[in-house]
Amino acid sequence: MKARYWMPGCAIASLSAIELALRLLGFGNPALLQADAEVGYIFAPNQLVYRFGNRLQYNQFSQRSEQIDSAKPEGTIRILMTGDSVLNGNNSTDQAETITELLAARLLGIKKQVQVLNASAGSWGIGNQLGYIRKFGTFESDAVILQIGTHDLLQPSSTSAGLKNNPLMPNRQPLLAIQEVFDRYVMPRFSSVFVPNSPVGGVPVPETQRFRENMQRFEQIVALVRESNIPLFVLYTCDRSDLLPVPNQPRFKSQFVDRLKALKIPLIDTHAAWSKLPKTTVESYFRDGVHPTAPAYESIADLLFQQLCTEKKLAACSLTNTNSEK
Repeated sequence: MKARYWMPGCAIASLSAIELALRLLGFGNPALLQADAEVGYIFAPNQLVYRFGNRLQYNQFSQRSEQIDSAKPEGTIRILMTGDSVLNGNNSTDQAETITELLAARLLGIKKQVQVLNASAGSWGIGNQLGYIRKFGTFESDAVILQIGTHDLLQPSSTSAGLKNNPLMPNRQPLLAIQEVFDRYVMPRFSSVFVPNSPVGGVPVPETQRFRENMQRFEQIVALVRESNIPLFVLYTCDRSDLLPVPNQPRFKSQFVDRLKALKIPLIDTHAAWSKLPKTTVESYFRDGVHPTAPAYESIADLLFQQLCTEKKLAACSLTNTNSEK
């Protein structure tokens, strides 16, 4: 009789201990996304969560940034950056270690008030960046920087359909942390082994057409930003395969660079910069095929600061008020 009650009790206690341990790691409380008619999807506004020891904060404009006033405070350098998971940093990157926060820290060396806004989400394409700027504007920024990677040149705009039953892009809180682990890690592996791949519907779009469509979206962003007389820059982020085992020219990059030159848009190019580095250094810059590591984020922030301020491509860098003695 006692064993009949003891065994369920042990099972409940074990599950409770696992649930608590997973909660302490941050499972069960993901940063949530929400569908948006103009952008496709954005992070739900006004969130502060901790995942795997990392802080993730989203302000009232769904930016991975602290709360801001829509009007730029006087005497402040404000830069709007848009991009995908490379810019966002995802759960594996603490807020302070994102590209935008690292760049802001460098700018604080020359200005007392700095805001580098991070408007991004995983799998955003150029069309999603266009949708965000159409919806929210440019926040009276001194510059807009578009983070565009090798894969973004051919990526279609992501839609809210990607949020449906996708544990990697949650739009509601899981009931249990154990449930999130199961849905996020166990089920995908189970499905890949036991469920055959379904054929993809629709007619494939030729790569040249996808590139051309993305360049049309890109030029719409250019027009919107220039309507406000705001300087525009492009941060080009390369994939691991663009550099390893040896540096090579990413597909469609040369056409993209030619387009930037024609439009007179300055380029901050990680591919060109990292192609000159030792192989061991480059290997340390990627945690998978696309996403940078912490040292890579530092390198990107250095490249941005060098071009914007050291090479004086951004006029706001040289305007009044320093908090360091030169």
